[in-house]
Amino acid sequence: MITFGEGNLRIPRFEKPVYIVAGGMTDFRKRYPEKSTEELVAEALSMAILGNELNVSIPDFKRMVNFCVYSQFADHFGDQLLAGARVHDALGFDPLGNIEVKTGGATGGHAVLAGAMAIASGYADVVPVIGWERMDEVPTKQGNSYIASAACKNFESELGWMYASYYALMAQRYLFENQVPRETLAKITVKNRRYACASPFSQNPMKLTEAEVLANDMVSDPLSFLECCVMSTGAAALVLADETTAYTLTDHPVRLTAICSGTHTLRTADRRPMEVLRLPHEPEDLYKDREWDWPGFSSFLAARMAAYLAYHMAGIHNPLEELDILETHDAFTISDIQTYEDIGLRPYGRGREFIESGEAYLGGKLPTNLSGGLLGTMHAVGATGIFQIIEIFWQLQNRWAKFHADPKIWERFGKTMPDDIENLQVRNAKRGAAISHAGTGSHVTMAILEKS
Repeated sequence: MITFGEGNLRIPRFEKPVYIVAGGMTDFRKRYPEKSTEELVAEALSMAILGNELNVSIPDFKRMVNFCVYSQFADHFGDQLLAGARVHDALGFDPLGNIEVKTGGATGGHAVLAGAMAIASGYADVVPVIGWERMDEVPTKQGNSYIASAACKNFESELGWMYASYYALMAQRYLFENQVPRETLAKITVKNRRYACASPFSQNPMKLTEAEVLANDMVSDPLSFLECCVMSTGAAALVLADETTAYTLTDHPVRLTAICSGTHTLRTADRRPMEVLRLPHEPEDLYKDREWDWPGFSSFLAARMAAYLAYHMAGIHNPLEELDILETHDAFTISDIQTYEDIGLRPYGRGREFIESGEAYLGGKLPTNLSGGLLGTMHAVGATGIFQIIEIFWQLQNRWAKFHADPKIWERFGKTMPDDIENLQVRNAKRGAAISHAGTGSHVTMAILEKS
């Protein structure tokens, strides 16, 4: 059993405040043959600087940068080791220092964590964090194999070299343990893909019914194709700064009050039972009568650890009452409902209540994945965690419409804005959070943003 020492649960702190001043991205596609990786990242960074109306030109911005962080999940896809070096050179940041981060599906979140550490420590005062994935240069079957090797090759790989199979087993266990109907998972796909219809960046916007999701071809029982994210190509860029520089660059920076990380064994079979790590709002006796092992096969200790640290760091006492918007890592419908419990939106075993109550929808208590999420918009892995934080950032700036309901942005990507586009701006949003998740729950970050 894992037991924590005092140092293990020390709450992180930033020595200096960290701010987000800009975000930009490409749209996301199955294939993007007409643009190189360098062109995609340059487009994302240009949008961050110009589209967010920073008080600086691109050349002057480049002169302010001290350090860069790059985020790419797998060298295999682009067949290029040190791809970050190529990007760094192409963006004109040589000879500044940079690092490239790789932590599976949570690569984007950890890249932002690395950039925040540079700002918070005083090492740097302007840090672009830029992520991408080039998933269109290999066949889908080969791509699935690459992605699947981010789990334990001695254990999970025996399930067929496909992530859907890993999560399908968790889904079967979760549905059985908690008596959850398949319709509950279908609701998540319907919601997130519908919200993707309002995004010019989205790869898979769809207006579906639960019946259509349930009737869809099965990938791995019980998950259908519509309940699984797809491989994507695209890029996202986020600009972090210290307080003085942030207010020099923009009148509307958003504070990154916390970003924290948790991990757990790569091999799911090695996850030993332990006492439930309680979050700030959970009573001490909440799980005293539990008859099941935790975290077991259907909960994520890494997510619970990241949430525990982030809530304490940001001063969050009750996430459902104090957060206004949320982005989860909905690579599969089952991982979404698992996350509801891991971050304390409902007690363990009752995650279905969050989606079934309507609280996860626009107009509900905590609108979730209004971006369309990974199911509806993208999973260009190295860009994913950055994309999530950008969507929260724009919401807190009250700029959702500027980046989603402008016909010119849709036209930029060769699309036509729908006449019936849904306004997904959350009114008076002050705090938001984003979960970046890897593997079968091996690495997770939670970021909490607050309107300045």
